[in-house]
Parts: sequence; C-alpha cells; structure tokens
Amino acid sequence: MSMLMGMVMPVSAASLDERLHRAAEKGDASAVRALLGQGAQVDARDAAKVTPLLAATHHNHVEAALALIQAGADVNAKDAIQDSPYLYAGARGHLEILRATLAAGADLKSTNRYGGTALIPAAERGHVETVATLIAAGVDVDHVNNLQWTALLEAIILADGGPRHVEIVRQLIAAGADVTLPDGEGVSPLQHARQRGYREIETLLLAAGAGQG
Repeated sequence: MSMLMGMVMPVSAASLDERLHRAAEKGDASAVRALLGQGAQVDARDAAKVTPLLAATHHNHVEAALALIQAGADVNAKDAIQDSPYLYAGARGHLEILRATLAAGADLKSTNRYGGTALIPAAERGHVETVATLIAAGVDVDHVNNLQWTALLEAIILADGGPRHVEIVRQLIAAGADVTLPDGEGVSPLQHARQRGYREIETLLLAAGAGQG
C-alpha cells in the first residue's frame, strides 16, 4: 500500500524546480513550459543562486530563455558571483536574449562583480551589435568599474585594436563617451592607444578632441 501511495504522490516542488533547471540548461523549451505549468518556480535558485533563466542564458538557449521571460522570470536576478541574465547576455554577446531582457525591464545601472555595467565587458570582447544595443538602451557610456576603467578604456586596453574594437570605439565616441577620461593611474585612452600602436583608434580619439594625451 505504501509503495502504491508513493507512486501516485505528486512530484515535490523541489523536484520540479530541479527539473526546470535541467531543462533550462539543456535548452528544452517544451519541458520548461510544461514544468512551469506544473508549478515549478520560475525563479528557483540552485546552490550557486543561479535561476533557470540564467542557466539558459549561460548556454545561449534562446527559446528556453524566452519561455522563462514570458513566464515572468526576473532578468535582474543575480547569482552568487553577481551575474544576472541581463548582465551575462550583454557580456557574452547573446543578442536575442539581451534584447528580451531589455524589453522585460533590465536594470541598466546594475553592475557585475567587477563593478561594471553590461556595456564594459561587451566593449572589451568586441561584441559590436551588443554594444550598439546597449548604447541605444541608454546604458551610461562613461561608467567607471572597480578597475577604474570605462568601456572605452577596456575596448583599448584589453582588446587587439582590430576592426571590431575600432568600430566599438567609434560607437562609443558617437554616443558621447568622454575621450579624455583616464584610468586610475591617470593614463588617457589616447595614451593607451598610442602605447599599443592602435593607429585607427588613435585617429578616432584625436578627431573627437582627445588632444595630445
């Protein structure tokens, strides 16, 4: 009798939540929707405080992420290392998910564990369309992170001076970025560009009024 009761007992909430995490990680949007319909918590957290939406975002599972967002998932919910679906999508250039988080109320002022907005790692990593999307959304182009770097500085210091980063520098300048704002040691964007031999970026900075550095 007890075995029979165990077979017909409803699935526990914890089990549903765990299954939702696994479905999100795998990108199984159909399972995500089904589990939500069965009562799984849309923002259930695992041991690392990761929500199903952040798990889907980690793997750029667009359909699963959209299903969770449509179900009301918190796009700003941070995990134990201060990543949120919005911040992670921005940093990794997961453009479709990023756009969905913006439409769902992403906090443009939220910052990662380095004190940076989504724009700063996007600029560093050369995600041209992501940078354009974040600028259009209204992210502060001159935000300074804990390393005392702006998006413009990271697009120079941590980049290779190639076409993608040249375009990102161009976008940041067009958006009104302060081309004279130095790093924590007083070194300007122009000086950093010259030290690295990034001639195209140097030309853009000079045309924008960076002076002689």
